[in-house]
Amino acid sequence: MGSLTNAEGLRFGVVVARFNEVVTNLLLQGALETFERYSVKPEDITVVSVPGSFEVPITAQQLGKSGKFDAVLCIGAVIRGDTTHYDAVANSAASGVLNAGLSASIPCIFGVLTCEDMDQALNRAGGKAGNKGAEAAITAASLMLKLRSGFCKETNLSDSLG
Repeated sequence: MGSLTNAEGLRFGVVVARFNEVVTNLLLQGALETFERYSVKPEDITVVSVPGSFEVPITAQQLGKSGKFDAVLCIGAVIRGDTTHYDAVANSAASGVLNAGLSASIPCIFGVLTCEDMDQALNRAGGKAGNKGAEAAITAASLMLKLRSGFCKETNLSDSLG
């Protein structure tokens, strides 16, 4: 995935929902193993658990605004049931994580699975579809390194036009 080889020195907050814990523990394990693979030290990772995916965004926002982290990784699993509760939680988690990152001005990466059933969730937590927690960790590190490299530096349009 891109040119990520070393994320040493980056500091990450990880918010993990306890609801559907069999899935979220696997996602967290994948993320932590990935951070280790890319030389992120354990002391540069803070994991905060919350009751469910609905509580992930506010916690991500607070971690982001603390100034202690370069990026926040948000992990959860929302699995469809017989009611519309799934839609409310999934949509709120997605828009909430986006808004958390925007308000804190740091990357808040959406690693919340939204699945039809437990089998689908497990397949995305280390099964046939890989580990989306690991992928989210790579996204967090890669994006932070891109931002640090200055690819988003402000340029003057008139300078570009000559």
